[in-house]
Amino acid sequence: MVALRAVQRFDAYQQRHGWVGVPIAVVYKFVEDQGGYLAALIAYYGFLSVFPLLLLLVSVLGFVLHNDPHLQQQVVDSALHQFPVIGDQIGENIRSFHGNPLAVAAGAAGGLYGALGVAQAAQNALSKIWAVPRHARPDPLRARLRSLLVLGGFGIGLLATTGLTVLASDERFLGAHLGVAVRAAASVAAVAVNIGLLLFAYRFFTDRSVRLRHLAGAAAGAAVLWQGVQWGGTYYVRHQLRGATATYGLFGIVLGLITWIYLGALIFVLAAETTSVRVHRLWPRSLPTLFTDKVELSQADQRAYTSYAMTETFKGFERVRVSFDPPPPRKGDGPADRGVQEAGDAPGGAEVAAGHPPAPPD
Repeated sequence: MVALRAVQRFDAYQQRHGWVGVPIAVVYKFVEDQGGYLAALIAYYGFLSVFPLLLLLVSVLGFVLHNDPHLQQQVVDSALHQFPVIGDQIGENIRSFHGNPLAVAAGAAGGLYGALGVAQAAQNALSKIWAVPRHARPDPLRARLRSLLVLGGFGIGLLATTGLTVLASDERFLGAHLGVAVRAAASVAAVAVNIGLLLFAYRFFTDRSVRLRHLAGAAAGAAVLWQGVQWGGTYYVRHQLRGATATYGLFGIVLGLITWIYLGALIFVLAAETTSVRVHRLWPRSLPTLFTDKVELSQADQRAYTSYAMTETFKGFERVRVSFDPPPPRKGDGPADRGVQEAGDAPGGAEVAAGHPPAPPD
């Protein structure tokens, strides 16, 4: 009973204070949206795209710079700097790769397939997070055309952020000594480019009219976290895994790359979840909702569960009715409470059109 009362007091407190209630609501929505699986799907296709593209890069450099191995090594070191673990391994063994048409074709095809998969997985994740009904999402052809357009913009942005990250991390770049001010400015610029890329993805991959000012905060936080992940991965490789290649071999390299990509996907999904919770006012949530049906739902709970039902509508003329019965009586409830439950009243019930989910309060 003491523990139950403590939980009830904390529940009441977090529902009154946004600094606690919002993070809890984000975690709840992340769990209910199966955010871990959404991030894992993005990471899977990310792995399929990164590895072939890295091999493609090495193969192309084998053609273009075959007469200048030193410059070839410098370019590879710079370009792979953002890919801890596997980037270092390919960079150290560049001479074992020889450019040939088959490698270029395989790398291009594999990279394009994986990159389109990343874009499609990101679109699907954002549609689920923003409760976009299935009938309102773009058809498979338009979705892939949109992905190609976004990938073009991302390619340019990633080239820019790659160079800036290299400038921020190395004291010397292509033989030139970099001062502290230059490296600090490069770090800030890299974060700014990442913010722009995230805003670009969130805005064009979301079939909802979401204002940029609502997306800016989460995008900035995600960009800073991603920069930290990049620095942390580079530091770990340089100081903890140095000389460990023979021990861990390919298994450690692949696990390291997948983990690194998954962290990036997780940051992407969590930032979108945070924005969705704040824009749709999906807080405060009732703490017991994830664990039991014996709970009084808050208005935010009802809005969240209604939006989940709306997300699964397949046709624009489909109608969905969402209602919430009183919670089952808990141990110790009186006969009056049980009578209300047995009467089958449905307070909070609402009939909504499939294309028009309930709007959050302003």
